[in-house]
Amino acid sequence: MEAVARARFVRSSARKIRRVAELIKGKNVSKALAVLSYTPKYASLVLEKVVKSAAANPIAQEGTAKLKDEDLMVKNVLVDGGPVMKRIRPVGMGRAYMIRKRTAHVTVHLADDEQAKALRARQAKLQAEKTASRKKESKKAEPSGQKSTGSGDKADET
Repeated sequence: MEAVARARFVRSSARKIRRVAELIKGKNVSKALAVLSYTPKYASLVLEKVVKSAAANPIAQEGTAKLKDEDLMVKNVLVDGGPVMKRIRPVGMGRAYMIRKRTAHVTVHLADDEQAKALRARQAKLQAEKTASRKKESKKAEPSGQKSTGSGDKADET
């Protein structure tokens, strides 16, 4: 089961919210809420509210006996730009500067235990492939059997 919750017209820019949203992707709901509670940003309050709402949706459908917060994982967090409120600020010599008050739409997707296990397995596989490719690159960079002495001149060695 996948749960979705949205917060629309949030009075913060999407760019600022995305910075905090990256912290909770792939974590289970209880860990994500713990991270958000200690993040000193306005966006963390917004995301905390949306994650709690998204977690409450499947728990209300299934019941508290069948589903808990630990069984749900943050599958994806989408932060899109919303409408921009335009205001005018008067400045010197009769000019006016435009002030853009940006808004954002936040969507949180939660996955249940079966989907979460599959997603974690896929992430672990990708991580293992990355580490294996890094090891291969580091072995190629170092020539085998030769130690570098620094300058590389034969006159220095004698």
